[in-house]
Amino acid sequence: MAYGLHETLEVHELATFKTLCMTKSKTMQILVADPELKQILQQDVLVTTRQLQKLSGILSHSGLGEVSP
Repeated sequence: MAYGLHETLEVHELATFKTLCMTKSKTMQILVADPELKQILQQDVLVTTRQLQKLSGILSHSGLGEVSP
């Protein structure tokens, strides 16, 4: 399916935001002492990684580039 330029840019912005959130979660894992919170952050990183892979697939079909998680 071909996407319009505005749709592709929206997906790219979303991927950029998700990458930033994942970076924050990975960084916080190092700083957090509470095991439960650390587990929540690890789960967030796993979910975000899968989401970024899906977004990368969408962007690769758009012809404008990919996202690297």
